[in-house]
Amino acid sequence: MSRAIKQARNSIWRKTRYYLEGHSTGWGRYLAEQLVFLCFGWIPGLLGIGLRALAYKAILQSRGMVAIESGVRLAQPRNVTLHKGVYLDNGVYLHACPNGIEIGEDTLVMHHAELHVYNFRGLPHAGIRIGRESLVGEFNVIRGQGGVVIGDRVYTSPLVQILAVEHVCEDPDRPFVDQGIRARGIVIEDDVWIGAGAIITDGVRVGKGAVVGAGAVVTRDVPPHTVVAGVPAKVMREVGSGERQVGGEVYL
Repeated sequence: MSRAIKQARNSIWRKTRYYLEGHSTGWGRYLAEQLVFLCFGWIPGLLGIGLRALAYKAILQSRGMVAIESGVRLAQPRNVTLHKGVYLDNGVYLHACPNGIEIGEDTLVMHHAELHVYNFRGLPHAGIRIGRESLVGEFNVIRGQGGVVIGDRVYTSPLVQILAVEHVCEDPDRPFVDQGIRARGIVIEDDVWIGAGAIITDGVRVGKGAVVGAGAVVTRDVPPHTVVAGVPAKVMREVGSGERQVGGEVYL
């Protein structure tokens, strides 16, 4: 066998193993999980929801009856924990490699939201934890390489991005892909409302009862019970304090 053929086969094997490690915890589990998805993942309506509530107990950590619509994609399902009353809408994607995703009781994850923890760098705090009675809006992206903790009764509007990771780009003589990443984590405390299209960047804590305005880019901590807006986001007022005029604009 020529050296070129050996190298090609080794490359194919490495890519196959890389794919497997990203999607499951072993060949046996991968085959079993794919069989469950094939048999039950496509079935629409209440029948499908009921069958998946039972069948998916074999491949993920279920803490009670949950509702999973058709078309939900799960990678590393063994590391997914869903508590009683969780609802995953059509097109949701959970990638739980390897420290996991946990979603609390009665929390809703709306269609085409992506919760992604592909921790191939061995980051110690990677993972996503969401509390009770929260709502993750349509087309949200939550990246948990640095760890994302979301409290109870947190509502995120459509197109929100919560990104607990960023590339280092401080050396002009090196490509950014060679400079590594930072992943400090994000904490969003209880009773927070995040407006449509807002972006929460790595290293930020959003305090209890805060409101993040639509389209805001949050680059620093948000004090509890305040309203922030803008790019970068700034405090506009305290919750309950009425309107405030900033720079000629009136904020309610």
